Formats: sequence, C-alpha cells, structure tokens
Amino acid sequence: MSGDNSQQQDTLNDFEAAAAEKPRVVVLISGNGSNLQALLDAQEHGELGGEIVAVVSNKADAYGLKRAKDAGVDAVALPHREYDSRDAFDAALIKVIDRHDPDLVVLAGFMRILTPSFVDRYRGRMLNIHPSLLPAYQGLDTHRRALADGVSEHGVSVHFVTEELDGGPVVIQAVVNVEPDQEIEALIDKVHAREHLIYPIAVRWFLEGRVKLTQDGKVTLDGMPLPATGLRMSHADAAEELDEDLDD
Repeated sequence: MSGDNSQQQDTLNDFEAAAAEKPRVVVLISGNGSNLQALLDAQEHGELGGEIVAVVSNKADAYGLKRAKDAGVDAVALPHREYDSRDAFDAALIKVIDRHDPDLVVLAGFMRILTPSFVDRYRGRMLNIHPSLLPAYQGLDTHRRALADGVSEHGVSVHFVTEELDGGPVVIQAVVNVEPDQEIEALIDKVHAREHLIYPIAVRWFLEGRVKLTQDGKVTLDGMPLPATGLRMSHADAAEELDEDLDD
C-alpha cells in the first residue's frame, strides 16, 4: 500500500513540475539588440523571471538576430518592406508572435509605429523602452534635444505600449545628471547603461505578476498605484548599481 502511495506521489510531483512552465517572452527588434542582450544575460543568470522564446526583427540583417541565435533562441526575420501596408505587416507579425504564445511582448529598439489593432491585441502585456524621462522628449533624437534645452536631468523610461507614441503609462525610470558641458557621446553611453539596468527589472516585475496595467490605464506595483513617472531611480542609485564614478 505504501508503495502505491509513493508511486502516486511521484506522479503528482511530475505533474506539478510539468505545470510550472516559465512565463514566455517575445522580443521585437530592428537593429543591434543591446537591450535584447541585457535581457538574455538576465535570463542566463536566472534574473528575468521567464524565458525569451523568440526574437523577431523587421530587418533581416539586424545584429540582434545573431544574438538570439547564439543564445539558442528562435530568431525570425520578417522584413516589413515585403508587405503592401502597415496593416498587412502587423497582421503577419501577430501571427508570428501568437505562434509562440507569449505572456509578454517586449519592444527593444523596434523602430516601427504600430497599428491600433496590434496595440489593442497586446494591451497590458507589451512593454517598450524609451531614451528619455517621459513624458519629456517623445519621439526621436532625444539626447540632442535634451542637450539643446539645457536640461539638468535626462534618462530612460520603461512604459506600457498604447496607441500614443511613447505615451503609455510608465513603469520605471532611471535618471542621468547632465553637466553644463556634457558631451553627447558620454550622455548616450550613460543612458544606454541605465537601459540595460532597468529593462530586465521591469520585465521581471511583470512576469512575476508584480506590475500590472489597470483597466483605467494606471500602473500598479505590488497592488499600489505608481506615480505618472513610475518608480524613478535617481542618478546616484543608478550609478551605484552600475559602479559608475559619481564624479564623472
């Protein structure tokens, strides 16, 4: 009798192990894929909270596809120029994404304006990263615009994707202090470092069920509503995490 119980328990354990599948992530890219690499590195160290199951690029020569292949991840090229319209491309992209059944879609340098139907399909489970402290400097050329305005702070934001370009609710930001004589190359490097720091954090929060987008368009972390800027990491805190010299 005890042997039967033991066998039954082993069967239950096998069932529980099979059921505990990791949350699935599809990453969309258009180029180099440095943020993709940060996510792959976090996954390798067990710090992502899930598994990247596919990387899709609208450009066949995107270096990020090689990063995916090197990591053993399904890499898919879906050149947008092969489609007659934005709607046709997005419909094809939806088919590719849904084939991988993701819990989260991550935009990591995906340089396409998405159609409302695409955004609506993945509403509440699609994140983007943008190189500014949103809502400041939506769109392109953020670093040069920030320097031209003489700002004292710049940075990066992770946000949920909505129909408004770079306008979705913010999850987390990281600040870079801007010096009066700041060179743009050094600023870009510091912003990139912060992108690679906070994107895996935001993805993990989502996959662990800690971050959610509510029906009324608010972001909550552990059930508590976040301010419009999300959780903001100061320059000093980010610099400490990145081992930066605060005197730079």
